[in-house]
Amino acid sequence: MGAASTNELLALEARCQQGGWVAMRAITLLFHDVVPAGCGHLSGMQGADAEVYKLDCSEFRRHIRAVAQQLPGRPVTAPELLASPPARRPVLLTFDDGGVSALNYVADMLDELGWKAHFLITAGRIATPGFLDPGQIRELHRRGHVIGSHSYSHPARMSFCTTAELDEEWHRSVIMLGEIIGEQIRIASVPCGYYSPRVASSAAKSGIQLLFNSEPVVRSRSVDGCLVLGRFTVQRGDPPKKSAAISAGERQPLIQQYLFWNCKKVLKVLGGIVWLRVRIFLLALRARISSRLESGSKI
Repeated sequence: MGAASTNELLALEARCQQGGWVAMRAITLLFHDVVPAGCGHLSGMQGADAEVYKLDCSEFRRHIRAVAQQLPGRPVTAPELLASPPARRPVLLTFDDGGVSALNYVADMLDELGWKAHFLITAGRIATPGFLDPGQIRELHRRGHVIGSHSYSHPARMSFCTTAELDEEWHRSVIMLGEIIGEQIRIASVPCGYYSPRVASSAAKSGIQLLFNSEPVVRSRSVDGCLVLGRFTVQRGDPPKKSAAISAGERQPLIQQYLFWNCKKVLKVLGGIVWLRVRIFLLALRARISSRLESGSKI
């Protein structure tokens, strides 16, 4: 755990055993794939619902440079956070899914700033087209980035899985990734925003000590000794100044994303699987309209 003192570790453990919200506050930015413009097919999940989260390379560079102007130092990593909770509210960077763009594009741009991030990998997609293979995962780990789980199969609605299914998702992914990097996997993230305390409890049973979900909050909570952190999602087309403002802790963008996320949460609960189908249809329609506008065609 690094050079953390015994007292610091005991203090963190005490907070984690209390359950519910804890004192630690953090801001985490959630990215997915970063690819050359118009090349979303090269990396990660496919489909209209995935495309909205794929930034082009120049766009991503503008985002991280805008964030860099707001930070007094560099983003921290989860192991650092667990070892010695900082006095200032930390900023963390995460990349979900495990698309090959993590090594092909993202890592080099982060290296330019001396930054380290978390790459949360869908273990069942390893070495499939568009996804990292074991050697590439080891290379990211060698370069100082944190490798974590994003479940095994990337369930569309993970919080609806049975306890046995949740245990299998976390256990299989943790074992597979741990064998690849030669270390116990302690960090994970929840796919598709479907989080519940059951999801965290299951992750904790597999040895996960810090779990990222998609709730846009800065406060943290503990479930069975697992620290749960929310995240603020960056989508394609978002202005870099928005990421900078979120990183700086400005209230307006934090509140806006929180309200929007909770509206979607209500629709998810009421609509169930129908909500997923409607969302994919609307995103596909938006993509077609954008493509026609860019090409100058009539809608």
